[in-house]
Amino acid sequence: MLPDVAGDEEVWIPLVDEPIGSIVEQVQEVHPEIGQLVSSPQQLLAFRTFAYIRVGILLGRLLVEHDVEENGDATWVEQLANDPQHHDAVVAEVLAVAREVAADEPPADALGPNDEERARFSDFAKRRLAADT
Repeated sequence: MLPDVAGDEEVWIPLVDEPIGSIVEQVQEVHPEIGQLVSSPQQLLAFRTFAYIRVGILLGRLLVEHDVEENGDATWVEQLANDPQHHDAVVAEVLAVAREVAADEPPADALGPNDEERARFSDFAKRRLAADT
């Protein structure tokens, strides 16, 4: 029987964020170019989401391919991510996500009204203000 974690947010959030979130954060600290690539809140959210997923998939694949001995101090995720044999692959995955998110940013005008919509609203506002006076 699986434990019910849907109602217990204190348990659920760390399961989602840790330890992969810490690993991604460490890579961000060492590679400041990531902050330049993903600077908007939307980009940062997309970056974290996909970095967590892709690093998790990479580490899961590595777990299948390599034996990890039980270590009381570190989880298997931390052991694999910090292993010099795999660390570069983890860093490369995080950097790839940052580059992909930066390349996929929609144009600035896609986030708000276009010129035609602004003109229509301006005409509406002028008519409304004229009617109210």
